[in-house]
Amino acid sequence: MKYISSILWATAIIFLLYGSLKYSFILKFPQLRLISILRRLKSLKGSGVSPFRSLTISLAARIGVGSLSGIALAIYYGGIGTIFWIWVIGIILSINSFVESYLGVKYQEKDGDFFVGGPSYYIKKGLNKPVVAIIYAILVIIAYIVGFIGIQSNTISVCINNYYGFNPYIIGIILSGITFFIILKGVKKISDITAKLVPIMGVIYIFICIYIILFNIRTIPNILLEILKNAFDFKSISFGFLSTFIIGIQRGVFSTESGLGTGAIAASSTNTNDKVGLGLFQILGIYFTVFIVCTSTALLIMTSNYTLVDFKNINGIELTQYALQFHLGSIGKIILVFSVLSFAFSTIVAGYYYGESSLKYLMKKNKSAIFVLKIITILIIFWGSVTI
Repeated sequence: MKYISSILWATAIIFLLYGSLKYSFILKFPQLRLISILRRLKSLKGSGVSPFRSLTISLAARIGVGSLSGIALAIYYGGIGTIFWIWVIGIILSINSFVESYLGVKYQEKDGDFFVGGPSYYIKKGLNKPVVAIIYAILVIIAYIVGFIGIQSNTISVCINNYYGFNPYIIGIILSGITFFIILKGVKKISDITAKLVPIMGVIYIFICIYIILFNIRTIPNILLEILKNAFDFKSISFGFLSTFIIGIQRGVFSTESGLGTGAIAASSTNTNDKVGLGLFQILGIYFTVFIVCTSTALLIMTSNYTLVDFKNINGIELTQYALQFHLGSIGKIILVFSVLSFAFSTIVAGYYYGESSLKYLMKKNKSAIFVLKIITILIIFWGSVTI
């Protein structure tokens, strides 16, 4: 399986980089014109779900527990140079989110008072590949509803159980109940939750990281220099540079979700004549994820003495936990629990929306099928919560 996974990753990265560079040159690198992006966004408006709320849905999916544990794993296994390659791949791949969002709005469809769209819609209408569109929709449902949602609920349950000893079954019931109440109301309620939760969790987490970074400001220049040195360490080409480079790219792809197409599902909930502006908004979301959230986690870890600790069977969150407690003592544990709870829950809600949008493509306006999906989602959340 490890060999197959390596082949799939290599293939995916080649196609993603090829597409990103191709569209970057064709469109003259719009992702580098940050000032123009900010100016364009002042006049961006839309109906259905607002542009800001559609962005928070996509951010809710991107800024998951991976922003805490995934970055830690990248540093632990690939070295601090992986952060540089995460930055680079974030810039390069962000054009994919721009193109996906543009196409998503171009081929979106009306869904009651709202709108729905994404890769399945533009694959069918734009490429005339209905079979591929169906396969994509099925894969999204499997990946997000069956896979990601269960993992996120499990992470929440494990974290709360480990720190406070709450019964996993009680956690599962509460988490399932809250989620069911939200998703039962549809896209409006989902966008309401992400519009409130994403800014709150983002501001609190970033504020804590900034506080720690400022407290250790004298070490930051050396850390940044070490990131650059480690990123181009050619002394050990078989493990050093290649390991850092590959892990950095993998983590960058996973963090941005650029090229995956799911960002287009969120963007398609907005109806606007300014398709370019909406695409630029998604680029800004990629930059926020990579340069603010992921980098904050990296600096949080690198300003601790994590290299002196030997972690057994690490899954990433232990490293972030250690760094928070190193800097903040017992308060760090509270912050970690809050971060895991908010990051994972936002991913659950956004992940469900991606699954529902994909099912709507397959089943059109079959309300019974949508309700069944809600029930399945709740059962998976409960199952993920109690399987610890």
